[in-house]
Amino acid sequence: MSASPKILLVKLSSLGDVLHNLPIVWDLRARLPHAQIDWVVEEGYVHLLTPLLTRDGFRGIDRIIPFGLRRWKKNLFSLAVWKEYFAFRKILQTTTYDVVIETQGLLKSAIVCSLAKKSQDAVVIGLANATEFSGYEPLARYFYSQSVRVPTQCHAVDRSRQVMCSALNWPLLERSTTPQFYPKEWITSISKSSISELNAPYVLCFHSTAREAKRWANMHWVAFGKELAARGFQVVFPWGNAAEKSVSDLLASQISNALVPPAFSIETAFSVIAGAALTVGVDTGLTHLAAVLDKPTVEIYCDSPRWKTEGYWSNRIANVGDIQSPPTVKEVLDASLKLLA
Repeated sequence: MSASPKILLVKLSSLGDVLHNLPIVWDLRARLPHAQIDWVVEEGYVHLLTPLLTRDGFRGIDRIIPFGLRRWKKNLFSLAVWKEYFAFRKILQTTTYDVVIETQGLLKSAIVCSLAKKSQDAVVIGLANATEFSGYEPLARYFYSQSVRVPTQCHAVDRSRQVMCSALNWPLLERSTTPQFYPKEWITSISKSSISELNAPYVLCFHSTAREAKRWANMHWVAFGKELAARGFQVVFPWGNAAEKSVSDLLASQISNALVPPAFSIETAFSVIAGAALTVGVDTGLTHLAAVLDKPTVEIYCDSPRWKTEGYWSNRIANVGDIQSPPTVKEVLDASLKLLA
């Protein structure tokens, strides 16, 4: 392989999955500084990748290629949707790739791999098996030239690294090579949140997640929030839809000076998280965003395995609870106060 291969990363969604795929950009760039690195991602998650765009002497992702499948599926018979699809395919095929790395193991991602224009000896690589508690579609293997078998219990970051190392025939990267997510200089430059109701010091509490069983009990949030409020912290309960807002309103109504902020975008989430004294949240994308930004973070696991997504790369991250073993209020409070000290 040349010293400047053209590499395509395919990780479409969701928020946490995209975040946990970021380290391979740094891994690739460290060993192949002159490579072209492009990434296909769902359009709703483009803002997660823009801080890694190549610019001003920084080499990261050379091209982000937005993919609108979630939106397109709602209007499959629309001429405008099909025009967008063919425009996407045209953009994807403007580069001939030498390596295509697909770390999700889903049919939709594998089909994107098949649409990419590839060199004669291109490597198209993906997962050969499922990992526990993760989505996987075996048909995806038929779109790869190589499949990588990974441990069934494998952290999302480690899994992506294993696929990448196999694609390039590199020795497996161990955790001793600490994963990096965003440029440190960029993190320190994140501007203050424009949400005027936020009063420092504030603690973000991400109580919502896609699966109800992964939530921490409302009574626990209230007890925890009261302890923080008594120590002078503003407790903040963000939300993403009407049902989540109802829960946020209910929790905040029982805690002194608590705030239910306006809905905010992923782009705004960076500044909201960066300004927080602490982020506490269940196993959900915005909690993981705080962890990859290396901000003080307590990750609460109630009905998902800790080994799958826990933040292991920093002593500013505490992981409490585990699958079918939610943490107590005391455990979360003790972890929080230790990080706030």
